[in-house]
Amino acid sequence: MFSEEVRYNEAMTGITDRLREEGFSEPNTRFIVENAGANKARAAELVKKYSAEKLDLIITLGTSMTIPVAREIKSVPIVFGVVYDPVVAGIARDWKSSGNNTTGATTKFPLKKVIDILREFRKVGRLAVLYTPGEKNSESQLKDLQEIQRRDGIRIIPVPLSRKEDVGQILPDVMRTCDALYVTGSNFVNSHIAAIADMATKANVVTITHLDDLVAKGVLLAVCSDSYKNGRMVGEKAVRILKGANPSSIPIESPKEQYVMINMKTARAGRFRIPEEFMKQVSRKVD
Repeated sequence: MFSEEVRYNEAMTGITDRLREEGFSEPNTRFIVENAGANKARAAELVKKYSAEKLDLIITLGTSMTIPVAREIKSVPIVFGVVYDPVVAGIARDWKSSGNNTTGATTKFPLKKVIDILREFRKVGRLAVLYTPGEKNSESQLKDLQEIQRRDGIRIIPVPLSRKEDVGQILPDVMRTCDALYVTGSNFVNSHIAAIADMATKANVVTITHLDDLVAKGVLLAVCSDSYKNGRMVGEKAVRILKGANPSSIPIESPKEQYVMINMKTARAGRFRIPEEFMKQVSRKVD
């Protein structure tokens, strides 16, 4: 795992549940779980460590963990989860076949769904997208939103954040000129999300994301896939490989369903008006 994010732990539970159902459990199967602590240097150390081990399978959670593993380890099957776009990230050649020793399950779905839900909550003309240059998943989400901009007429404002000082120096001006903030899967942005969400809430600016665990940290809205189910998809692919399948013969899957979340505490603090029709779509609330 790249970090201790809730979504990675939920996915890990889904993975191990599916493996155990097929008989892959202790003591017959040895599981080694490591966490990079959101540190790329530590991630590199883990790659070096396990490239020398005799493993039957490697499971990676998070784009920032999957990229170095897939780049360096070619002799062991790799199944990834909670990765936004493995093709854009350079992990796989294609969704139908990776063309290498990887396969997996992603969190990618049409972000137009997020924009549609956002517009049902509030009229939005300018959407600021918080991302970090160099983080592949974050850049990919920005690109997908920019594609929507061309079709739907919504103005996308890229907001690059990569230093702690950026949060205090850049965001106040952004809050005054946008209708809503989109929070990408940037590890940097996510590590400062409580402060960002608080700033936006005080300015009555809607925050929205596709990551469920960020709502618990103060983000107002989310349209997201289920991390546990993502993990079960990963586990299913792992089972097939452990039974003899080649990773490149197993298509990479995206979630088929999404659900809407709202943080009611944030809604009250920001005095956001919640349309009655909007609440009919909400399936999970954080109080």
